[in-house]
Amino acid sequence: MSNILITGASGFIGSFLVEHGIQAGHTIYAAIRKSSNTQYLKDKKIKTLYLNLSDKQAMVQNWNTIKKQIGSFEYVIHNAGISKALNKTEFDTTNYQYTINLIESLSEAEMIPVKFIFISSLAAYGPGDEKTLTPIKTTDTPAPITNYGISKLKAEQYLFNQKRIPFIVFRPTGVYGPRDTDFHKYLKLLNNHIEVYTGGINQMLSFIYVKDLVTLIFRSLTSEISNKGYFVTDSKNYSSKQFALIIKEILAKKTVRIVIPSFLVKLVAFISEQTARLTNKASLLNLDKFKEITSRNWSCDSNETITDFNFKSQYDLKIGLTETIKWYKENGWL
Repeated sequence: MSNILITGASGFIGSFLVEHGIQAGHTIYAAIRKSSNTQYLKDKKIKTLYLNLSDKQAMVQNWNTIKKQIGSFEYVIHNAGISKALNKTEFDTTNYQYTINLIESLSEAEMIPVKFIFISSLAAYGPGDEKTLTPIKTTDTPAPITNYGISKLKAEQYLFNQKRIPFIVFRPTGVYGPRDTDFHKYLKLLNNHIEVYTGGINQMLSFIYVKDLVTLIFRSLTSEISNKGYFVTDSKNYSSKQFALIIKEILAKKTVRIVIPSFLVKLVAFISEQTARLTNKASLLNLDKFKEITSRNWSCDSNETITDFNFKSQYDLKIGLTETIKWYKENGWL
């Protein structure tokens, strides 16, 4: 079994990565901040590591101490990052510069892992063609439309340019599952009989259930593949109306469909963004999010992932959402 470092371990995806690793018998070093909520990291087998990704030299000292104990991490899964921020600088600092700090600190401490997994996002490529609705391919030229996507792309480019550490970049699409708070907000609307669309847009979307994503990541660790990037989906694409229909069927709810004009959503997004700056607290709806929800094509082609890793999603959208909604109900979220 292997020594594995997982950053962002207390978050939605991170907590599932930790659980999977522990269940598989690995020694998991769960890197978190001192302010992190550890409600999903209660297993006594987890080795908690308080890590300040902003301080490269402090990390070098950490690695030198750990190196005396275990030699090295065989694998590093870099899952830490932010999807909401007050400005571009905050995205760049957390998603881009902290990735550089982590790589450079491992290199300086001579703690070179066998493989470094970077959890990026479809946002690093941006949406696909809105006329043809052709799924996005890895051979397409990345054209992110949000500060979040730009910061993830910059981190990817850094990885592809550095030569010391073998890596794989995974770009999940919409990741959903138990413990997730973003999809939960949409599910609550449908549960309350409200089905919202922006400007009448029927988007093409793609998804991956968190447990499928985690399975793929751990499978990739021992593969011979390195220095490549992949999209991660359940290999299907859905319209936003199909997505809502599946949820309504599981919830056994009827809804009132509300179409909000794009200009009104943009205005609300602008006001919300300005308010966030005054309160110093990032908002869920902002001008970047407006760009995302008014882009028609977020479908992508994950055939390369299927081929290279012999990956087949065990959860289609209905199965995954059924399990997710059951968890929400059991935990009082719905």
